[in-house]
Amino acid sequence: MATDAPEAPVALVTGSSSGIGQTVAQRLAAEGYRVVVNSARSVEDGEKTAAALPDALYVRADVSEEADARRLVDTAVEHYGRLDVLVNNAGRTRAIPHADLAAATPEVWREILGLNVIGTWQTTVAAMPHLARSGNGSVVNVSSIAGSRPAGSSIPYAVSKAAIEHMTRLLANTVGPAVRVNAVAPGLIETPWTQNSDFFAPIAEHVRQTTPLRRTGRPEDVAEAVLGLVRATYTTGQVLLVDGGAHLL
Repeated sequence: MATDAPEAPVALVTGSSSGIGQTVAQRLAAEGYRVVVNSARSVEDGEKTAAALPDALYVRADVSEEADARRLVDTAVEHYGRLDVLVNNAGRTRAIPHADLAAATPEVWREILGLNVIGTWQTTVAAMPHLARSGNGSVVNVSSIAGSRPAGSSIPYAVSKAAIEHMTRLLANTVGPAVRVNAVAPGLIETPWTQNSDFFAPIAEHVRQTTPLRRTGRPEDVAEAVLGLVRATYTTGQVLLVDGGAHLL
């Protein structure tokens, strides 16, 4: 359990107005963290998420824009006076069959890599001096099983997650001992986007029929994994699979 305010640690969770990011923010708040909730567009959802958490702050920012990423971190630190945990969850994809090479246009690549990879990088760079002063600084990046196997909603998305995983290892090797850097790699998780998509329906059924745990994942599964890595003070440079055993197939 984190310590009580005003010295309670602070966690910034990007892309946390819904889905996995929202649940991570809620789980960290339940553990005693003061949480910075963020989204680029879903302002009302972000404000509601923050309002439901104790001593939380909502900041609208598009972390794919360098100035916005810096402003997000600066606002968090100005408000709370510290930053202890960064969860890089903000991301996007397109549902593009891998065989449809022409559909993965340069514009799609720039859009996905711009947020998933560059957004993760520049938010981490902005946060690093503050995390290093924390005494227990931790970065957790949200990847995907698509980062390590030929899967995922599109090839650009899978490539972006592979980049995040290697970024995780490189940063861990660079910024220790002051800051630990790890990642979680979820399988198919039940979020509004995946549950309301015809693209994911057959994939979800396949997961329920074939994986060892015989179910799709829930945002709570990922949130627990994130919290575990935040707590794991002798762990860095790791990518933790949260996929119900899908990687075994």
